[in-house]
Amino acid sequence: MRALDATLHPRDGVAVFNRVYLAVTEVVDRYVDTGRFADPHAAITLDVRFAQRYLEAVEAVADERRPPACWRPLLQFRRHPGVRPLQFALAGINAHIGHDLALAVVDTCRTLDCAPADLEDEFDAVGDLLVSLEERIREDLMPGPDLLQIADPLTHLLGAWSLERARDATWTAARALWALRGLPDVAEEFTDRLDTAVGFAGRMLLTPLPEPRLESR
Repeated sequence: MRALDATLHPRDGVAVFNRVYLAVTEVVDRYVDTGRFADPHAAITLDVRFAQRYLEAVEAVADERRPPACWRPLLQFRRHPGVRPLQFALAGINAHIGHDLALAVVDTCRTLDCAPADLEDEFDAVGDLLVSLEERIREDLMPGPDLLQIADPLTHLLGAWSLERARDATWTAARALWALRGLPDVAEEFTDRLDTAVGFAGRMLLTPLPEPRLESR
């Protein structure tokens, strides 16, 4: 992720998300080092499988391959002048949490020969970390109070999406995918539908908005 950041323009939408995600992985590393995870090996495996999904989506575009539907809005709108940095960050989080994390849980279960229930503590710890970081992300990237008016469309757009709800839905999706592992055709259809639905939400988050204007006094 550091290498990718060095190749991107700072205002590129992928760069905005990449900086956010790099901060998350650095905190996860510190949690592992300080014994914050009950099962560090499981936490590291989940973290690696999780990151691979994002990096593979970016590499797909670089190789002129089609990325998952959940990532297409961010990758298509990454340079749109009407999309604000906070929208890029949350669209990336939406794709990564809403789609990639569910698949990463299943990937980890296959790697460690365990069930999702065995990873619930690690999943919750990472989820709690993401929720706390989301608050900081909003503070860092949200326009200042002199610019953000109640009528600003960004206020309403971001109020329609919740990381906590996305995390809860992801855990349900991961358990469902694990239960469907003996039915590969059904599991594939479920995964495709999940990918499409998350991509649709991402497209809404990236709705181009006019720049806020200062109220005349």
